[in-house]
Amino acid sequence: MSDKQTYIQELRSIIETFVDERDWQQFHSPKNLAMSISIESAELMELFQWLSLDEAKKVMESGKTREDAIDEIADILIYSFAFCIRNEIDITDAIKQKMKKNIKKYPEEDYRGHF
Repeated sequence: MSDKQTYIQELRSIIETFVDERDWQQFHSPKNLAMSISIESAELMELFQWLSLDEAKKVMESGKTREDAIDEIADILIYSFAFCIRNEIDITDAIKQKMKKNIKKYPEEDYRGHF
């Protein structure tokens, strides 16, 4: 399964089935899921905590840190999807709407190549 071959609904279904099979909906409050997203994000940051920019790029080429980073980003996305499922948020619509806001907030002619 690759990004080019997978629909968002398929990922939502995989996550929803996993949660349903374990009866975990009861724990999936907005607060708990938001906290879980933050915790997993901190775990991703921890992998790079004391590395220079060059070292961070290097460890993402291959090896244990890369594998750990892939696991952490998957956890972040899984909890993000679970948050959307629980709160009836359409992921595609949310991203499109946010990108429209970003385009207005950060016009290309003012921000191209810098923050």
